Amino acid sequence: MRKVIAAFKISADGKYGGPDGYADWVESWPEDFGSWLTTQIDACVLGAEFYPLYEQYWSQVEAAPDEIHPFSGRMPTAEDVEWSGFAAKTPHYVVSKTLKSVTWPNTRILPDLDAVAAMKREPGKDIYLIGGPSIAGAAIDAGLVDELRLIVYPLIVGDGKPLFSSAARHAMQLHTIEQLPEGRLSMVYGIGQ
Repeated sequence: MRKVIAAFKISADGKYGGPDGYADWVESWPEDFGSWLTTQIDACVLGAEFYPLYEQYWSQVEAAPDEIHPFSGRMPTAEDVEWSGFAAKTPHYVVSKTLKSVTWPNTRILPDLDAVAAMKREPGKDIYLIGGPSIAGAAIDAGLVDELRLIVYPLIVGDGKPLFSSAARHAMQLHTIEQLPEGRLSMVYGIGQ
């Protein structure tokens, strides 16, 4: 069976974004996750709230890899450009009961998390649960997330957007921990059922 892997970059106080919803402390989204992003997965799942920003962000990187990105105010990194090309050709699934259409190629709407459970039973590589936090919390509560990968930044954001919105308590088992440059930590957890 395919695994669902949720992966996020967060602050030490568990925030995925600042008060404006954007993680201005992250210089490159794909950086630090390693090659699993493009070698271990063949599908991405997003929530309806997160999808529009994700599509806009990565479409802009793909369209203008040598220009300052309007959201981040930075030049895309080599990892960003690589991910934008991979994302453009990789199937994406937006879980939503209200969204009627999507504009990004290779993107479909799924009516609920049962459809994600069905995807897990299909042949293929693993599934990347990108976000946002609402869909991640709901998927964890539904027992669909097998692995949680976190890159923790040495930063206390204070007012910001908390990552975890799970309604229940979930045990996790630490699989690996790695110290990254500039005090970041990479942690991979299995989520207990």
